[in-house]
Amino acid sequence: MRPTRILATAVVIALAVTATACSETKHKGSDDNNGNNASESSGPKKKGGTVTIANTAGQTWTCNFNPFNPAVYNTSIGFVYEPLIFVNALKDQAETPMLAKSYKWNADKTRIDFTIRSGVKWNDGKPFTAKDVAFTFNLMKKTPSTDLYALWTTAGLQSVTTSGTDKVTLKFKEAAQPYFYAFAHQVAIVPEHVFGAGEAAKKPDTWVDRKPVGTGPFEVNPCTPNNIQYTANPDYWQQGKPYIQKVQYPAYLDNGPANLDLANGKAQWGSQFIPGIKQFYLDKSSDNHTWSPPVLNVGIYPNLDPSHKDSSNLKVRQAISYAIDREKVAKIGVGGQVPAANQSGVVMPTFEKYYDAAAVKKAGFDKPDPARAKKLLAGLGHSPSKPLKLKILSITGYTDWDASLKVIKQDLKAVGIDLTVQTLAQQTYVGRLYTGDYDLAYYTQQSSGPTPYYELRQSLHSANTAPLGKNAVSNWERYKNPDVDKLLNEYASADESRQVEIVKAVAQHMIDDVPVIPVVEAVDWFQYNTKDIGGWPTEDNPYAQPAAYNFPDTGQVLTHLYSKSAQ
Repeated sequence: MRPTRILATAVVIALAVTATACSETKHKGSDDNNGNNASESSGPKKKGGTVTIANTAGQTWTCNFNPFNPAVYNTSIGFVYEPLIFVNALKDQAETPMLAKSYKWNADKTRIDFTIRSGVKWNDGKPFTAKDVAFTFNLMKKTPSTDLYALWTTAGLQSVTTSGTDKVTLKFKEAAQPYFYAFAHQVAIVPEHVFGAGEAAKKPDTWVDRKPVGTGPFEVNPCTPNNIQYTANPDYWQQGKPYIQKVQYPAYLDNGPANLDLANGKAQWGSQFIPGIKQFYLDKSSDNHTWSPPVLNVGIYPNLDPSHKDSSNLKVRQAISYAIDREKVAKIGVGGQVPAANQSGVVMPTFEKYYDAAAVKKAGFDKPDPARAKKLLAGLGHSPSKPLKLKILSITGYTDWDASLKVIKQDLKAVGIDLTVQTLAQQTYVGRLYTGDYDLAYYTQQSSGPTPYYELRQSLHSANTAPLGKNAVSNWERYKNPDVDKLLNEYASADESRQVEIVKAVAQHMIDDVPVIPVVEAVDWFQYNTKDIGGWPTEDNPYAQPAAYNFPDTGQVLTHLYSKSAQ
């Protein structure tokens, strides 16, 4: 598994933005309040069946399901713990009311009132109430290390209170709509009677939550170092769900056994890169399928600090971008399983309405242009016979990145850049990236969202960077542009049409300044078997991000799946 999130609070809060500009209780295109996608009309299913997940974690399970612990929360949130509202990043931000059945903003977006769903129980039988919601958010204020999305600091959350039996009100210092995705979609609500007592109350961030008490569709029963078994919550609030009654999640130490289990049908749900996927997996059975929607970019992060005179030179960055044949990188480096990226940084086709193809073409970035790259480098005194020497960092063991960088190295050599690839252990790599101890780095941001704003703000807002030697939570390239900051800051109060304009304007700065060089698009790796299991998310019905490591999307997938043999 390549994790989708490396949690640093300021990183995530910089991304935690939803583009919805309405104050209605349900967003356009919203799913119904039982978590069913509106386009799925096959009706209720009989209960039964088991789903096995093959997703390499690289270690055995710790059997800790604390939703405040970033190391383990993707095996707890969605499965056991749930948010207030589910926001679909793949379906134009369609919303599914979860523990909150509705919400309403005030006029200036500094206050939001949630109406909490009644009749919900924790899986230990105790009633879920509005007080549990308020407790969860106030716990984050009391213990800042649990405030994973910096709601009480960066987002300006000032108070969370209850009124009546089903109302919870969040008040903010300033317009807070940009943080909706974080506090409504990503925060998992926990029970006060568990986290407000005993060891959990003393150290809620480090407490080992071995038997999680949640409202979600599954319970942990049992967990061992080699396997997590989830069993259906018999009192789940979505009537008749989940259909699947058991989920097995073996601990895989490397991709080989996991990929083999997927190929032979022993596992039905995969979420990783499979080399030669057609021959190894798809051709093994007509029941084996794959669909991996693009959500982020993988690219080159140049160090823009003036002390790095080559990578901070715009002409060098332009030359690199012109020289790379992105389609060839996608085909050879990742076996054609991901799309090529583009210099605007807008992921296609996921965010098509934000993409300005004409702007990319006008700048000459619509196709490789090695002649233009050579000319730029020649002006700097470099050529294939007198190359500019640059180093790029990558992570040891990322074989698709290794293959991609071989193609990039060849493309750059042809125009006059001698690229040395240096692979490092992930922890060492991240340390150098965060502190700015590099010239070029091959990487991807670690969180996606329902619009391109997420990734662009994470990559480009100056508030996310730091001086060399200090940890930058994102914007590792040290990009600073007041005009870009102004645009990104305006996004919070803009209506939906203006938000699209803002993204296009920020993307134009990506084209003009080349602060990051997107190469290929990062996807939600997803393989699925339909021999006995139906209800999977597909390109035609993208009701959730499909990778098993995405939360809370796993909860959406698991409440849609059903066993054909049980019908």
